[in-house]
Amino acid sequence: MKQVTIAICNYNYERYLAAAIDSALAQDYPATTVMVVDDGSTDGSRAIIGSYGDRVLSLCKKNGGQVSAYNHAIASLTTEYVIFLDSDDVLYPSAVTEVMRFFDSGEWAKVQFRLDVMDNQGALTGAYVPNSEPPHDCGRLLRRGWLYPSPPASGNAYRVSALKQIFPVPEEGVNRYGADFYAIYGVALAGRIATVSKSLGGYRVHNAGSETVSFANSEQLTKAPRAFNMRWAILRNIAKVRLDIELPATFLDFSHEKATFCSSVYRATLFTRWHWMLRNSRGYLHTIIANPFWSLKKKLGTLALSSLCLVPYSPLSDFAVRYIANPLARRRVAGR
Repeated sequence: MKQVTIAICNYNYERYLAAAIDSALAQDYPATTVMVVDDGSTDGSRAIIGSYGDRVLSLCKKNGGQVSAYNHAIASLTTEYVIFLDSDDVLYPSAVTEVMRFFDSGEWAKVQFRLDVMDNQGALTGAYVPNSEPPHDCGRLLRRGWLYPSPPASGNAYRVSALKQIFPVPEEGVNRYGADFYAIYGVALAGRIATVSKSLGGYRVHNAGSETVSFANSEQLTKAPRAFNMRWAILRNIAKVRLDIELPATFLDFSHEKATFCSSVYRATLFTRWHWMLRNSRGYLHTIIANPFWSLKKKLGTLALSSLCLVPYSPLSDFAVRYIANPLARRRVAGR
């Protein structure tokens, strides 16, 4: 039986850490090892990790950021496959079994799966991510600059040999976070991607109710575009030096453009909304119209919703922006 590691990278998440570890230990795939990398926590995390004894492999290090924790974990792996589980997320008991069925069926670099969205208390919201599936050969589109639809970090299982073609990643300065960016997109340059079309875990979203455009946990809406541009530049250099692959200077991604769109028009004046749509929306509209992962129906629906930001009635405009940006807002409408 092929060996799999569930690697949990933790920093000061004692409130959620035990649930993550318990879900990893509860896997019904016997050849599963649980590794916890603690990145210099100052809360009670290390006591929680210690309470599991030899049921988990504990790697404690000085604080260096998420990229440093990934680098350390990948360098320590001895198994052929790994799932990186965020310490505030959980896996369902059959997660490893399900992804290994795919790995056994072909030479996949990564198997990704949906995650059910949980609120801060762990209650399911009825939403899930992602809402689109990429083709198996999404590396071909990535070479043209298109970032493919992927779940957050916890929804990805990797072939370790593919990850080691990308990692270690530079961890100095501002590049402390966003390790999952390099793992998710980097491995698509090393092999094919498979998708499990059902949820195998839970993704916890903090402070992101249906009345806000914020959804991702890692970064503020206004900072995300700048961070993605920096990471793309680093990934381009890694691809060129290690894989002899030349990526384009800029990338194409609806989620990235959506962050710019939302920060520009949400709760803005009518003049500001019209000005942005007329003068600055080219990239946003292009990632809708030319999106290779979306159906025509989804493209037309997103364009129609986006046009509502131009109406004089600001509550309707703001609702449309929330609906585009935040899956929780969509579930609220569906549940009415």
